[in-house]
Amino acid sequence: MTVKNTLFLFLMFMSLVGVGQQVDPKDKVILVIHGGAGTILKSKMTPEKEQAYTSALRASLQAGYDILKTGGSSEKAVEAAIHVMEDSPLFNAGKGAVFTHEGTNELDASIMKGKDGAAGAVAGVTTIKNPITAAIAVMEDSPHVMMVGQGAERFAKEQGIAQVDPSYFYTQERWDALQRILKEDSKAIELDHSDKQSITKPEWKDDKFGTVGCVALDSKGDISAGTSTGGMTNKKFGRVGDSPVIGAGTYANKQVGVSCTGWGEYFIRNVAAYDVAALMEYKSLSALEASKEVIRKIGDMGGDGGMIVLDRDGNVALPFNTAGMYRGYITESGEIKVEIYK
Repeated sequence: MTVKNTLFLFLMFMSLVGVGQQVDPKDKVILVIHGGAGTILKSKMTPEKEQAYTSALRASLQAGYDILKTGGSSEKAVEAAIHVMEDSPLFNAGKGAVFTHEGTNELDASIMKGKDGAAGAVAGVTTIKNPITAAIAVMEDSPHVMMVGQGAERFAKEQGIAQVDPSYFYTQERWDALQRILKEDSKAIELDHSDKQSITKPEWKDDKFGTVGCVALDSKGDISAGTSTGGMTNKKFGRVGDSPVIGAGTYANKQVGVSCTGWGEYFIRNVAAYDVAALMEYKSLSALEASKEVIRKIGDMGGDGGMIVLDRDGNVALPFNTAGMYRGYITESGEIKVEIYK
C-alpha cells in the first residue's frame, strides 16, 4: 500500500469517528432560559397551547440575544429575556403569577453577576410589573442584596420602576387552580380536623411550575443569571421559595451561571444553584455532571424540579426530574433550540 493510499484511509477513518465534526466556536451557547418544570405532558397539551409556549420561549431567547449581539451586558440580556416571560400570562411570573391562599399575587425575583458577585433580589412584592427589574435596581442602586414587601415596592417606585394595580396579575387559569386547591384543602381539614395537613400537603408541589429564568454570556465573557416567580399556589404565612434566594435559586460566578425552578424548599435546603458551581470548582465536574448530581440529590430528598446551567465556554446543561420543563437556548450564530417535554 502506498503512502498516499495509507494517508487517504487514515483520514477517512478519522472522519468516521468524529474528528472534523467539532462544533465551531462561534456556535457556543450564549443564552439559555427556562419557563418552569412540572407535570408537563404532551397528552395534556393542545397544539395551540404548545405553539403559544414555543413562540413565547423563542421570543424570550430572541430578546436576550438582541442585547448580546449589539454588545450589551449579560445582565441586560437576562432582564430582556425574563421581561418577555414576565409579561406573558403563560408563565408563573409577572402577569401569570399564581395566587396565594388569600387570593393575592406575591412575586419574587433575583439576579447575580458572575464577574464581581454583585446580586439583588426582591420578595413578596405585589405591585411591581417586572420584578426582575426591581432586583437589578436593588443590585445596582442600593447597598443591599434583598428587599421584601412594601419596602421593596417603595424602593422600586423611587427608582422609577413600573408599578401596576394588583389586578394586573389576575389570570383565570391561575385563579381556577387556587379554587381547586382550596376545595382539596377543605376536604383534608374535614378528614383530619387539623389545618396542618393543608400547610404541608404534598399535592401543592406541582401547582407552581412556570417560574422563569435566564443565564447569559456576553461578549466580554461575563455571565449573569436571573430568576423570577409567582411562587406556589395557595402559599401562606408570607412563604418565600428559592427563586429570590442567592445561592439557592440563582447563582453566578466567573465560571458558571445557574437558574433553578421547582419545589423551592428543597432547592433552598440543598443550596442548589451554588452547589453546582461548587462541584465544578472543587471537584472539576462539567456543567452537566454537576447539575445532574444536584438534581439527583434533590430528588433523593423528595423534591422535584430542574435548572439551567451555562458555563464560560458556552456549554449548557438543562437537567430536570419532572415530566417536562419549558426550556431553550440560542447560540452565538443565532440558532434557537426550544424543548418542553422530557
